[in-house]
Amino acid sequence: MRAAVPFVALLLLAGCKDEPQFEDRYAKAAKEIDARAKAMDADIAKSDQADAKDLSAPPKPSNAPPSSGE
Repeated sequence: MRAAVPFVALLLLAGCKDEPQFEDRYAKAAKEIDARAKAMDADIAKSDQADAKDLSAPPKPSNAPPSSGE
């Protein structure tokens, strides 16, 4: 029984670990935000390129073709 007390105490100490420091959490969050921002910028750039290709095509006539009179 006496041997169990130090063993339990060691288990409790092993289970307690330090929480990450503020600087570490901030750096991790900053990296994640930066990666998301770069991904969004890439998506926007792809969208802009697709829109530019659509603008380079000749415009379609805005008037309907003439009627045959029927």
